[in-house]
Amino acid sequence: MAEILVVEDDPIIRQTVDYALRRAGFETRTSADGREALDMARQSAPDVILLDLMLPGMDGFTFAEEIRKTDETVAIIMVTALDQERDKVRGLDAGADDYMTKPFSMEELLARVRANLRRVRERAVLSTDETITVGDMVIEPSQLRVAVAGAPVRLRLKEFQLLLALAREPGRLMSRQRLAAEVWGYEHLPSSRTIDVHIRRVRQGVEDPSAFVYIHTVHGVGYRFEATPKSGEPA
Repeated sequence: MAEILVVEDDPIIRQTVDYALRRAGFETRTSADGREALDMARQSAPDVILLDLMLPGMDGFTFAEEIRKTDETVAIIMVTALDQERDKVRGLDAGADDYMTKPFSMEELLARVRANLRRVRERAVLSTDETITVGDMVIEPSQLRVAVAGAPVRLRLKEFQLLLALAREPGRLMSRQRLAAEVWGYEHLPSSRTIDVHIRRVRQGVEDPSAFVYIHTVHGVGYRFEATPKSGEPA
């Protein structure tokens, strides 16, 4: 489930936005102070930050610049009453991904949040250069490439994203709901069959030619990624 940090000093707007996001299925944290919010963002690494510009402690422009020094992936949506073109340009230059001016509808806000979450997921898959090597598998995210026992494996994009979501957190139980959110952008899981079918295809691609079992089912919950030698195979 995606986490949204709401940084807004107006208590009515902050509470209204927080309520709407929670009703839509998001986890939220809130702050009325820019410096406090910066500490919160560094500690919890939210997926999206809804950021007012005129804040006590630290203004939104400075906040965005500070966040971008250490986090290039979080989506920042500036939400402010400042509607001059120069303010928008300054906000985007500071590191914002999107810009909304007050007043706004909750429908528009939720649409912007969902759109930016999709961009974050797509960017996370395509921009990382970190190669993952485990068992006899090598995953190269930036190349959308997987090899097992030295031979390339053909996976569809969603299958690749699913494998990557699991492999990035080895040993951790990943619920179907979380996988649906990370790979498909679903806030509510429409059918577990979608994930189960993709898992089956991933297994066929990476486990059939391998000396390892990688994806382990936790019945009724989800899956765990861990390289385990097949029975009779050497470790």
